[in-house]
Parts: sequence; structure tokens; C-alpha cells
Amino acid sequence: MLALVQRVSRAKVTVENEVIGAIGRGFLVLVCAEHGDTTTEADKLLAKLLKLRIFNDANGKMNLAIQNLDGAGTVGGLLLVSQFTLAAETTGGNRPSFTAAAAPAVGRELFDYFVAQARVAHPIVQTGRFATEMAVELVNDGPITIPMRVAPLPI
Repeated sequence: MLALVQRVSRAKVTVENEVIGAIGRGFLVLVCAEHGDTTTEADKLLAKLLKLRIFNDANGKMNLAIQNLDGAGTVGGLLLVSQFTLAAETTGGNRPSFTAAAAPAVGRELFDYFVAQARVAHPIVQTGRFATEMAVELVNDGPITIPMRVAPLPI
């Protein structure tokens, strides 16, 4: 699975002029399932995401995870958005290929699983809407943007 994590001051997703998900300080996470991904990769990605230490501590060092933003228990929000285009292959020409992305039904199943597990593990989880045209707005804090990948083990 792939993710693009952006540390944000705030972010929101709008569909047809309606805000369907919004957070204050936290992570906007674009998530993509690839061929071969399973719930195992989703679990590993979520575990890494929740432990990712990219919030500043009292000394200004990126040392805090989302579950402990200020060192005193303040929790940040997660805004999870499905994004199959993260699997784009661009080396063959000017038009990207998305063949590495999981089939839509599998992608939806893994995204829904990822969201459900995030809601069990974290108190503030908002989402976009799978396979829908969305307007995503964010204020990137830093800016800090981190690509993440958890690949299935080769057979």
C-alpha cells in the first residue's frame, strides 16, 4: 500500500459543494492499494502512520507522533482520502499508467478496512468518498510531506 502523508494545520474534503470530512491539526493521508496488497499491508501502513514522529516537540525537533502532538496528550486528526493515482507509472511516456493500482473493488475493500482500523486505533478520523470527484483543501504545515510504502512480501 502507498500513502502520501501531509502534516496539516487544517484540511477538508468537499463533494458537490458539501464538506464531507474536515480536520484541524493532523495528517491528510492519500491512500492507494496496489495489486497484491491485503489487510496485512493495510495494518502495517496504519501502524507506521500512527507512530510517524513528524510533529515538533518542545525543542522544535520532529519527535512527536500524531497521538501525542504537544507531548501532553493532544491528539491530531486523520483525514483519509483514497487516491489510486499514487500508483502512477510515468517512465514510459507522458500519459501515466495506473495498472499497478488494485482493481476498484479491491481498492475500495482495502480502503474501507484501513478506515475502519484507523477508527478503532485513533479517536479523530474523517474521510473522503471512494471513487468520487473530490475537492481537497489543505494548509500544509511545514511544509511536511512524507511518502510511505508497505509492499507485500514476494511469493
